[in-house]
This record gives sequence, structure tokens and C-alpha cells, in this order.
Amino acid sequence: MALKLWASSTANALKIACGSSRTPFPAFSRCFSNVLDGHKYTSSHEWVKHEGSVATIGITDHAQGHLGDVVFVELPEPGTSVKQGAGFGSVESVKATSDVNSPVSGEVVEVNTKLTETPGLINSSPHEDGWMIKVRPSSPSELDSLLGPKEYKKLCEEEDAH
Repeated sequence: MALKLWASSTANALKIACGSSRTPFPAFSRCFSNVLDGHKYTSSHEWVKHEGSVATIGITDHAQGHLGDVVFVELPEPGTSVKQGAGFGSVESVKATSDVNSPVSGEVVEVNTKLTETPGLINSSPHEDGWMIKVRPSSPSELDSLLGPKEYKKLCEEEDAH
């Protein structure tokens, strides 16, 4: 199941999980604690940070929040080619298994092997310790087609409103 479809179809149901009974939060604040400047985003809830000749890729804070506790991550081997918009791995949580799509085309140069032993890093630190792969982009101009932080935040707000 694609991450976007799962997140879209369950966003309303998960709004009640925001905060505790003592400290409820408005639904709109739940997912935006970690939309970062300097990152680009996909509509299927992956992020990419391009630095020099390498792009680091993972799933967003919004996505991990909808997935719940991540229990298993499947990632490609270094040297594998990935294509923009195509799946390169999957994330299994207590709620669902979701495909993860690459924001850019290129060659996988590094895989976060820590996720094999500690897949929950995706939940606790999706933009730092929970990154998934590093890619040498074959066409860096593909980054121009991705969402900036403001556009991504708006997408999440619209999905959660349905």
C-alpha cells in the first residue's frame, strides 16, 4: 500500500491520537513539528536533503506519525539504482506496511544499517538518525519538481482535513 494512500485514508481517524487527555492538541499541530527548511518533500511523504553530490532520503515526521511504531524496514543494497517516484523499500509498522518511493533518481551510495537493529529510529528521529538511504542523484534537476516546506505543510493540512 502506498504511504500516501494510507496516510490520506487514516488521517481523520488518527486526529484523536494527538496529545493526551490532559493536554489535547489541535489536529493541525500534530504533524508539523518537523517540516524542515533545506529539505524537499514528495506528495507520498518522503523527504530529501541534497548536500554536495549526495541526497539523503527518509520518510517524513508526518508519515511516521500516521504509521505508528515502526518494527521493520526493508532497504536496497548500495549500488542499486533508484528512479524518481518508484519504490526502493518498505516500512512495516504495527498498523501497516508501506512502500517508500525515491524523490530522485540515482545510485544508492549508502544505507542506514542502524535501521536493521533499531527501526524505531524512524519514529524517534525521522530527519536525523532515521534517514534511510543516501543517493548520488543522476539528475539533480528532479529536485525542482518536489515540494518545499510550505507546500508540503499545506498538503498535510489538506489531507488531514478530509
